[in-house]
Amino acid sequence: MNLPNKLTLLRCILTPIFLALMVINFPHHYAAALVVFILASLTDLWDGKIARERGLVTNLGKFLDPLADKALTTAAYLGLMHVISNRSLVWALFLVLIREFAVTSVRLMAAKDGVVVAASFLGKLKTVLQMVSIIFSLTYLEIKRYTFFCDVPYLKDICAVAALVLLWIGVVATVVSGIQYVWQLRKYFKETAD
Repeated sequence: MNLPNKLTLLRCILTPIFLALMVINFPHHYAAALVVFILASLTDLWDGKIARERGLVTNLGKFLDPLADKALTTAAYLGLMHVISNRSLVWALFLVLIREFAVTSVRLMAAKDGVVVAASFLGKLKTVLQMVSIIFSLTYLEIKRYTFFCDVPYLKDICAVAALVLLWIGVVATVVSGIQYVWQLRKYFKETAD
């Protein structure tokens, strides 16, 4: 349990706290959720950087890091679905979860042969895109309550559309990276003779 793995574990602990802050209504709860989400997202940046720089990459870290990312982003999508009545968010979460189940299944098949699959560049990019879109969405949810924001014509509508577009860019990157993982690890689908 080295420092990068402790940071990853911290992200796992922060995830239910973040979700609770999102869905429990009290003054500035979106701002509080935003702060926790940003802190959790930074642990993702720090754990990988520290692990690579100090040579602390472990199989536990390769397993736990993507799991913590999935838990955090799934919690965010669930929280946004709770808050925003938009059917496209249901489809976004559905696609994200299907991708995660597929990639996790392939990783498990690879693990059976002793292979631990680390996150690819595209996998890391989709995580960054998801986190940026979630941060933007949380910021929008917080500031749309303020009078100055509502007084600017169309600003609320533009920000709402921008938040949705950013979320879908993250979803598309998620699906594409999932296809990449499955394609690269397709050999684990082949039957082997005993």
